[in-house]
Amino acid sequence: MNPTAATDLTTAVWPGTTPRLLHVPAGREDYADYAQSGGYRELPDPERLLEEVELSGLLGRGGAAFPMAVKLRSVRDHGRTRGGAVAIANGEEGEPASIKDRWLLRHRPHLVLDGLRLAARVVEAERAIVYVSDPESARSVETALTQVDSPVLDGVSISVVVVDPGYVAGEETAAVRAIDGGPAKPTDKPPRPFEEGVGGLPTLVSNVETLANLPYLHEHGAREYRSAGTPSSPGTFLATVTGGGGPPALYELPHGVALADVLTWHGISPDSVSGVLMGGYFTGLLNRDVLDATLDHEALRRLGSGLGCGAVGVLTDECPVAVAASVLAYFDRENAGQCGSCFNGTAAMAAVAVALRDGVASDDDLARLERWSVVLRGRGACGTLDAATNVAASLLTAFPQAVARHREGSCDRCAVDLYDVRRPYEVEAVVSA
Repeated sequence: MNPTAATDLTTAVWPGTTPRLLHVPAGREDYADYAQSGGYRELPDPERLLEEVELSGLLGRGGAAFPMAVKLRSVRDHGRTRGGAVAIANGEEGEPASIKDRWLLRHRPHLVLDGLRLAARVVEAERAIVYVSDPESARSVETALTQVDSPVLDGVSISVVVVDPGYVAGEETAAVRAIDGGPAKPTDKPPRPFEEGVGGLPTLVSNVETLANLPYLHEHGAREYRSAGTPSSPGTFLATVTGGGGPPALYELPHGVALADVLTWHGISPDSVSGVLMGGYFTGLLNRDVLDATLDHEALRRLGSGLGCGAVGVLTDECPVAVAASVLAYFDRENAGQCGSCFNGTAAMAAVAVALRDGVASDDDLARLERWSVVLRGRGACGTLDAATNVAASLLTAFPQAVARHREGSCDRCAVDLYDVRRPYEVEAVVSA
């Protein structure tokens, strides 16, 4: 099966897989189409849905792969002691290499709203928010909200909050802070949002794709949900694939499919691949060993990496040193400027990586980069500094020969065409809704 190109973005569902998320309607799916396909089903028993979510093993799709049932139960239980709860659909897709959440918000807003409704009912929240930075996503959701009335949403009041885009803006405490009128920047933890969030109430902050799985679970149950994927990584997920000289693509894949098979299906020969930027910018670089791996959480953890948000940036002609330098420079520009360890640490690691790319880094510089990649981990209020340490550490461990070539000033790739991109593997191309 060949992927079906749709104007700017290639979209397809893995052969033999029934689509759960990536159903491609003609333009934006409206209320009538969504309701006719079984959407907005009545929810007589929220506790039963929570049990199904737990049995399904649904993991968060925002990057951390946290069990959804645990998050739902925690917010509900804390809300019962605090007099209520709030639910947030987090669509602030600050990861430049990912397009999945924007696609869902632009093309399947009712699927997202239905998932948010169900989550709000489970945590017993009367108020819910769709949190985005993409103006077209906001317009899509606002249009969808005009098509439904309060009974369809089970009385849950849903609004849209739009913020300026940024890598840290999608962090859960940044979302809470922005909705409460502050800047979209992280705050110290504890408390975490499930304890005290929007307006001081326990708050569910859940990724858009994660929520979009709930209507399928509600209709089909946990057993059917687990019919795709692996025992530890059940279900399907949305993968953004970029690089390799082809157009960006958004695929719905079952967990456990081999990366080499996906790349071949995508139109890239695995023989031409030198590595990948896995899971967006956060989890770092992997060399060709990843071609023997499957796309699921446990397989990628064994490689010291992670599936993250499902973004796969393919390295073919790109130099991994130059890619790492560009990503670290991005983190230097994008850090929130609130934590000294992150503000100074990302700048220092980026400076060494750029010096290495340019062939002027010393042995002492590399020793410092290696040390920083260890000692700075876990010191920031959000994941930015950890992401930077992941990129630095993975470059040094996965590509020692490339690092050595740059120390010698003999990188043939960079001599011909220096890779220097402000937002590596960024996905801007998307079908207009």
